[in-house]
Amino acid sequence: MLEQKKILESTMKVRFHDCDPFNHLNNSRYIDYLVTARGDQLIDNYGFDIYKLASESGIGWVTGQTQISYMMPAFLMEEVKIQTQLIRFSKRTLLLEAFMWDLDKKCLKAAMWTSFVHYNLKTQRSYQHSEDLMDFFGQIVNPLAEEVNFDERVKTLKRGIKN
Repeated sequence: MLEQKKILESTMKVRFHDCDPFNHLNNSRYIDYLVTARGDQLIDNYGFDIYKLASESGIGWVTGQTQISYMMPAFLMEEVKIQTQLIRFSKRTLLLEAFMWDLDKKCLKAAMWTSFVHYNLKTQRSYQHSEDLMDFFGQIVNPLAEEVNFDERVKTLKRGIKN
């Protein structure tokens, strides 16, 4: 079996309509950029199209919780590097970790954890992942070395950046 990439990366450019009057990326738009990047990365790296899956089978994922820490501003027309990884999964949920960096990955701009609930659009209820999905997630999951909460993770990241 071919080893799958666990940490996915892509770049995006911060656009005018996403910025506040100070030419900083608006806080709510960080989430949009990170989630949009993940969707594109899944298609580009695994051929896994969550949008097609939702339209054809009526199943998808809805956001259960989002935690985000803003560390440094992203500026108008700046290219940013976005990294994402699946750090945990269960029969009904996924936990995504995402980072927004400057292009050289020297300055961490934001860190985010989002939990997604597998959802049946027809029944409007949570839904168990299929065996195929569970196998796929098992191939791409990149669990953290220690079980930590989001605040602990952010503290560790900040310490690592200062060194």
